[in-house]
Order: sequence, then structure tokens, then C-alpha cells
Amino acid sequence: MPVDTGYAGREYAPNAPYEVGREKLREFAAAVGATHPAHTDPEAARALGHPDVIAPPTFAVVVAQRAEAQLFEDPAAGIDFSRVVHADERFTHHRPIHAGDRLVTVLHVDAIVERAGLAMITTRAEIAAEDGEAVATVVSTLAVRGEDA
Repeated sequence: MPVDTGYAGREYAPNAPYEVGREKLREFAAAVGATHPAHTDPEAARALGHPDVIAPPTFAVVVAQRAEAQLFEDPAAGIDFSRVVHADERFTHHRPIHAGDRLVTVLHVDAIVERAGLAMITTRAEIAAEDGEAVATVVSTLAVRGEDA
């Protein structure tokens, strides 16, 4: 089944809040080699003016991928995740992500373009605090190989 290009322009409802925990931030920092103490030590983060430990910049992808699952798990979208290759990821941070944040994400399917047996899907995850404060925007482009590619 090919990717349904009619999904371009779709906006999903906000997903359930994701609660950012200190331990998750510590684990992520270790996994990506982020060694700044503000990622693991609350006192170091507070000394820099943050309320708690802060996430490494790429942690926003963890939150964004929860929202992207709405698209990928929809059988009518026609996306076979075993045929997906990650092409690009871009982050715009409006403020740091902190331990204790409760983040809500709205997923937008900005474009689906078919070329040479590939469907290029561009999504935009708008991440905000529960009170509506903008936190980050994550734009992802994925290539989905067609049956013949």
C-alpha cells in the first residue's frame, strides 16, 4: 500500500502530556555524551538560572516521536515503518526543557512528496508546556521506500 499523500496538511490533536523526569534526562545525556553538569546536577542547573536539570537539545526528539506515532500507527496512512529512513531533523528551541515539565505536542504533517519510488514525509511537532508556553519545534523529514525501491 503506498503512502497516502492526502495526509499532507493534517494536524493531529494534542497528545497526552509527557512528564519530563530527572532520571530520563540523565539517561539521555549519558546516551548522547552530553557531559555538562546542568544535565545531571540540579544545583549546577540552578546556578545557571534554571529551575531544575535541563535536557540536552536533542531530547526534544523523544517528545516529538510520541506525537509522530499518531501518524505512523495509522494504517490508512500507508506507512510501513520497516521501510522508513530518517533523512533530516531540525530543532528550534524556544526555551530549555527542564525536569518537571509536562509537555504537550501537536503534530502537523507539513508535506508528503513522492519522488523516484520514495515518499518524503515532513512533519512538524510543536511542543509546549501544559500552560501553552512554546518550548520547542521539531521538524523531521523521513523517506519511505516504496515496494519497488
